[in-house]
Amino acid sequence: MKSQESTHISHSVRRAKTADIPAIIDLLHQVNMVHHHLRPDLFKPHTTKYDEQEIAALIADELTPVFVYDEGGVLGYAFCQVHEVRSDRLLQDGKTLYIDDICVDESARGRHIGKALFDFVSEYARSAGCTSITLNVWAGNDAAMFFYQRMGMQVQKTGMEMSLCRV
Repeated sequence: MKSQESTHISHSVRRAKTADIPAIIDLLHQVNMVHHHLRPDLFKPHTTKYDEQEIAALIADELTPVFVYDEGGVLGYAFCQVHEVRSDRLLQDGKTLYIDDICVDESARGRHIGKALFDFVSEYARSAGCTSITLNVWAGNDAAMFFYQRMGMQVQKTGMEMSLCRV
């Protein structure tokens, strides 16, 4: 018999539904403000990466699964994209799950919701035949970097920039 905790977690993460879109929009605002505070030269305040119609399209597309952590309300999400390489001149054939965005509501952090989402996404990726999970983390987002390292992720590549304007 499963422990109460593992049963609770497995029932809390699920595929997103269109009814979840308002809660997802609220969480997208939280993520945007984290990025805006980190890089105001790049990210505008008080906006979202996706609008309602774009989220609905992502939810409906099998190659862009969206998962939510639901505990009587959506407390977190994971936007994912399945990428498959076949017969590329340079790259080996393979299937990867890219985590486009992951967020836990500010009021619910520290309750292992991010881990539950990540574990669910990992199992989904395995069941979909993916050989790896990838994502991007902005430099300076130390909390996210630490979280992903705790989940077993490691640096794959580094993006670099040189600003040509003074702020």
